[in-house]
Amino acid sequence: MIARPFWLQRLSSAWAEAPIVWLCGVRRVGKTTLADSLGADQLLYLNCDLPSTEDVVADPEMFYRSCTKPVVIFDEIHQLRDPSRLLKIGADAFPKLKILATGSSTLAASKKFRDTLTGRKRLVHLTPVLWDELPSFGVTLQQRLYHGGLPAALLATSKKPSFYREWLDSFFARDIQRLFGFRDINRFNALFEYLIKQSGGQFEVTKTASALGITRPTVESHVSALEITQAVTLVRPFHGAGLNELVKQPKIYAFDTGFVSFARGWDPLRQDDYGPLWEHLVLEHLQAHFPETPPLYWRDKQGREIDFILPRKRNEVDVIECKWNSKAFDGTALGVFRSYYPKGKNYLLTPSSAPAHLKRYGAHEVLVCNPSALKSR
Repeated sequence: MIARPFWLQRLSSAWAEAPIVWLCGVRRVGKTTLADSLGADQLLYLNCDLPSTEDVVADPEMFYRSCTKPVVIFDEIHQLRDPSRLLKIGADAFPKLKILATGSSTLAASKKFRDTLTGRKRLVHLTPVLWDELPSFGVTLQQRLYHGGLPAALLATSKKPSFYREWLDSFFARDIQRLFGFRDINRFNALFEYLIKQSGGQFEVTKTASALGITRPTVESHVSALEITQAVTLVRPFHGAGLNELVKQPKIYAFDTGFVSFARGWDPLRQDDYGPLWEHLVLEHLQAHFPETPPLYWRDKQGREIDFILPRKRNEVDVIECKWNSKAFDGTALGVFRSYYPKGKNYLLTPSSAPAHLKRYGAHEVLVCNPSALKSR
């Protein structure tokens, strides 16, 4: 079993604040394996896909009283008839017990959760394998970008299209259909694959609906389901100065680089492919390390754009640009942005192993570094 200390620390920190940790993430991202790594001597594991589990927890108070382990794991808990009642009793009547519940979406996505356990839970969103986890998995960055970050795909000796196709079908049947009641797998998958191909670009509902021959409400409801289940991320625009900025149109990113390269037919990857995939990996790093600060992007009507913006505090925002090769960076957009929003730090994230160093672009200093340097931000 591959050690993932960053995520174990995230679980530990979450339990320090609340008795329930909701571990969410897309199918096969490694939720069950991470839960198992807590140690067999410390945990009681229940697979909620099994019908017998319903009988085991039929009397929640008796179940918790008989538990001899400090950690209880309910894997795929949304499969139970009344999961919110089970979790609420555990949190309220047995507060010293640590409870880990896993699922592919937020609690509020399932109609079974009449109580979203406000104040009793903390959310941990498990992303595909991160930049700083690559040494532990024994893979190269190029492998990570090509195969993606789902552990089974990442560690495979070759990239098998059947894995990605089976995942898409399983995702619809086990997550989307059960949680949201959508019936048409062909229409849903056509939209999902279209969005994966557009990943990293601006998302327009009308354009998408027209391209696929479906209605705007269908596009909106399906994209909402994809966002709730972490299959896509909508990065909203940063604005505030009212200076010819985009204020509404988000960018959309698929959850994994392996699926982006699969949907686009990038086999093998070419040099020009690495830059867009690197931007996806940086986004996942930001989501994992700064979960309380959703990344934004900035673009003006002249087309000048900043990849990601992280607000720090009032009137201070950090700029994050992503380049596969730092020599390709042009500081023009940064100069325009900082003329509107002068306070904050500037980062140029590259996959280089060189030490972080400051470089001047026009009137602005930029820290050129890899994502690991953002930990001390």
